[in-house]
Amino acid sequence: MTLILLAISLSIALCVLAFNFAIYALPFMVGLTAFQYAWGAETGFLLSGLAALVAALLSIALVIAVLGFAKNPILRLVALAVFAVPAMIAGYALARGVAHNAIESEIALNLLCGTSGLIVGIAAMVNLNGLGEAVLSS
Repeated sequence: MTLILLAISLSIALCVLAFNFAIYALPFMVGLTAFQYAWGAETGFLLSGLAALVAALLSIALVIAVLGFAKNPILRLVALAVFAVPAMIAGYALARGVAHNAIESEIALNLLCGTSGLIVGIAAMVNLNGLGEAVLSS
């Protein structure tokens, strides 16, 4: 019984961790692309890692700057959507990877994964909007 409870609690902890990682899918992918580009230019591991870190932080800063200076709500929504679409894809893939062996029906699996992607995307938008308001209000 203790082993089952441990497995359930570790599964929940991994889902929470994966959810938090999926929210930051855009900065991760930008950083990974910058790392690969710098590594391909033979700059070395440390400089490639620094380029990845700077690129990831700049991607977040760019979206926050657009949220802070744009008065048009459609432009603000587009900036949030640019950040949220990779998070939605990551949330969908995360749910599909976890549940594809447990759910036989493809329709039910797509509904579950789509709902998961939508929740992760909305959470990414809310998280970034909150971060933008906290940074820009100070």
